[in-house]
This record gives sequence, C-alpha cells and structure tokens, in this order.
Amino acid sequence: MEEGPGITLRQISAYRFELDFGNALPALTVDEAEPVGRGAGPCPEQLLVAGVANCLSASLVFALGKFRQEANGLETRARCRIARNAAGRLRIVGIDVAITLGAEARDLDRIDRVLAQFENFCTVSESVKAGIPVAVSVSDRGGTCLRATGFGDDGAE
Repeated sequence: MEEGPGITLRQISAYRFELDFGNALPALTVDEAEPVGRGAGPCPEQLLVAGVANCLSASLVFALGKFRQEANGLETRARCRIARNAAGRLRIVGIDVAITLGAEARDLDRIDRVLAQFENFCTVSESVKAGIPVAVSVSDRGGTCLRATGFGDDGAE
C-alpha cells in the first residue's frame, strides 16, 4: 500500500480551521456554513464535492489525452444532496457532477471510448462511491448529453 497525500488542520476559532497542505501550497481557511459557523471558507461538504469534481475532471482530461483529443476547456459543476438518516443525523446521500466540454462531440473522434473509461481513472469518486452514490453527466459545448451515470433507471438528472 502506498501512502497518499496528507494535510494538517489547526483550529483558529469555533468551527474555523486552517487547512495546511504542507510547504508546497498556501493554507486554506475552512469553516462550517452559517448558522453553525460563519462561512469564512469552504465547509467540509464543499471540500468533499470539490475533491470528487476535480478528480473526475482531471480523469476526463487524462482519458481525452490518451486518445489525442482536446476538450477545449471544460467546466464542472457539482453539488451534494443531504438528508437525515434514521437517527436524525445529516448525511451526504449523493453527489451530482455535471461536466461540460468546451468542444462539440462531433469534433472528438473517439469520445465514445473516452467516456466509457474516464470514471475508472478517478481515485476519489471511485472510492467515495463505496459509500455515497455519485452521479456523473458529460455534455458537449452545445449542451448535448454525451453520458449520464448514476441518475436512476432513466438516466435523467
């Protein structure tokens, strides 16, 4: 087993913390959202969603590169769904990720092969999926949905 990257978290006040990534990167202030915290930085749920979205986006870029394809930029939007469990505690019950390519699908020769495999390259989403459903859609610049997984039987968002 390989040791992955780590962080150090230091409390600044109440629910506000400094997230230290080590010498190579600047620290990040994190906080709980109001009314619990003051919203002085991203909350833990946002950090989890950001990790999933970033890893999926990077995995799509990697898969495109394997087939010498260019996304011409992409934009990713992600959101988590929160509900109470049987004990009344808030839990993340799903993460929805929508990636929009900057290119049209017709300009990407092997987009079908790229889309068939890119999620498998994502360390974060594939790990999170063990406990939280992750729905992913990919659309081209024109808004055509190229792939949708995890949205239910009909593939609708």
